[in-house]
Amino acid sequence: MLAPLLPDNAPFTPEQRAWLNGFFAGLLSFDGPTELVTAATPQSVATPVGAADPLADGDDGAAPWHDQTIPMAERMTLAEGRPLRRRMMAAMAQQDCGQCGYNCEDYANALFLKKEERLNLCVPGGKPTARMLKSLHAEMGADAPAATPPANGTAVAAKPAAAAPGRSREKPVLATFLGTRLLNKAGSEKETRHVEFDLAETGLDYQPGDSFGIVPRNDPELADAIIEHLGCAADAEIGDGNGHSRSLRDALIETLALWPAPDALFELLATLSSEAGERAKLSAMAEGTDTDGDLDSLDVLAALEKFPALKPTPKALVGALEPLQPRLYSISSSPRATPGKLHLTVDIVRWRSGARLRKGVASTFLADRLAPSDRVPVYIQASHGFTLPADPATPIIMVGPGTGVAPFRSFLHERRATGASGRAWLFFGHQRRDCDFFYEDELAELTAAGTLTRLSTAFSRDQEAKVYVQDRMVEEGAELYRWLEDGAWFYVCGDAKRMAPDVDRALHQVAAVHGGMTDEAARAYIAALTAAGRYRKDVY
Repeated sequence: MLAPLLPDNAPFTPEQRAWLNGFFAGLLSFDGPTELVTAATPQSVATPVGAADPLADGDDGAAPWHDQTIPMAERMTLAEGRPLRRRMMAAMAQQDCGQCGYNCEDYANALFLKKEERLNLCVPGGKPTARMLKSLHAEMGADAPAATPPANGTAVAAKPAAAAPGRSREKPVLATFLGTRLLNKAGSEKETRHVEFDLAETGLDYQPGDSFGIVPRNDPELADAIIEHLGCAADAEIGDGNGHSRSLRDALIETLALWPAPDALFELLATLSSEAGERAKLSAMAEGTDTDGDLDSLDVLAALEKFPALKPTPKALVGALEPLQPRLYSISSSPRATPGKLHLTVDIVRWRSGARLRKGVASTFLADRLAPSDRVPVYIQASHGFTLPADPATPIIMVGPGTGVAPFRSFLHERRATGASGRAWLFFGHQRRDCDFFYEDELAELTAAGTLTRLSTAFSRDQEAKVYVQDRMVEEGAELYRWLEDGAWFYVCGDAKRMAPDVDRALHQVAAVHGGMTDEAARAYIAALTAAGRYRKDVY
């Protein structure tokens, strides 16, 4: 077996490793095939199925589904015939965002090894991931492996609770909320806030590129509306199964997720219905197969109001709801520029659904329900490779429309504080320059200081034809390609479903046009950037 051409610890996905190793092996005219040994399963090729290590299942470690832009159905097709733990990985959101306390592969392995029992931790994956994991988990049955350490040294993440205080969702610490200020000006269709915390008493530090986890509380008005609908007492005692109890109202505000309505709630309501058609509809809703059209818009209150005659007891309702999950935000400050402080850039989510004003849990918690000096449970989620280059002279290109600018504000303030000499180019976009140009004055100061070398903006609604950051990349492609050839690192932060793929396509186009490459050569060029750690994404 030949050693891999690229090191296992290089920051790229298994499918990229496989493609690149094959590409370079052919390029260098190696004799014979190059077989791959991945960091995730270092002995999986050589270890027979049924060995003491439950992860030694003969899987080759490649994960072609590990791409957040691939739809769930396609990911599961790519994983067909693979071991159960790999199909569990394919069911996840493929973002390695850390919101579950693991990366995608380690979460799958932890479920398979019974080190983790919670199937609903993948926040970006939402209901589709939870449903698929539930189905796959049922395959484990009585033959599931015991939670014993692998025999061959294969790395499997420990339970998140093993992390230090303030370093995982399992062990948050209390930080002091300082306040917010509105970033949009009059005329904007958005509400985006700059949010500040004091970390002085937390013992926490962070690096540019890290994320900040917040444990929010639900809107008390929503909890009260649920209680009123049920016609029960707000102070009804609810046990937690560990000898402790709290009031129904406190549980609805502090510990239970009220959006979206979980499948288990529809299963519960089905047991309360005496009408066959209604039971069938509720069962279909629980399985995600109802075709009514409003299933994805239902929160707990809306689900209860849709079937007003079905009123579960407080205990039954609480048993059907899922735990309230922390939320992660990209940090938008530099620890050197603002020591002891931490900043976020947060879109505040509000929308109308029928007669109700619906509210994002964490964003409106920050905007509406906290007062300066309030203490909030928080934690630092270390970056999965979304970091500044070690060499401060390395040029960086950053693409961050909207709140995607957050980590790049951190990068720029850090580089200014450390006197980094490398050039920096920011692509920023939003709807309108007059009211949606976040941190405009700061960016002008950073430009004047020489920290920000080049700023390209795209305001989509300032002209008849919409213009986005990827359009600016193509327009300025010749210079962008020169920066890449000069060794620049390329970063993108923001929406994983549309913006990030559009930026990726634009980057390939720039390489093809200005590098004089075929499409295949451009793909190899961008793959090589990724393999070298020079193309990094923080997408959600």
